[in-house]
Amino acid sequence: MAEPERPRTPQPRLRPAPLLFEPADAAADPEHFFDLESLEDPRELLARATELTLAFRAATDRSVEFQAIAAAQLADPRRFDRLTTADIAERAQWTEDYAKKMVEFGRDLLRSGSEQSP
Repeated sequence: MAEPERPRTPQPRLRPAPLLFEPADAAADPEHFFDLESLEDPRELLARATELTLAFRAATDRSVEFQAIAAAQLADPRRFDRLTTADIAERAQWTEDYAKKMVEFGRDLLRSGSEQSP
């Protein structure tokens, strides 16, 4: 007999490693990347590069959520200055189909966020 399916619990958000901004002169050097090139121990290099990879992924996921929320807000029919999905696509450099999906994703995020608030 099969076990009953357990409810899915939301995955906790990854806490990204701090991304320290590089001085302009270091950022201008194409060989320089968050001081990774100065690490000689491959274990340390792997650990720090992995931290950066996870941080960038988490930052990307979070920024995409904010893009979706903004797209949904801009497309809201209650706004007097609402934008069409074509306008949103042009501003964000997306295809119109992708803009439509992002507007829906943003609406879902806004709905789920409002359900959680008191």
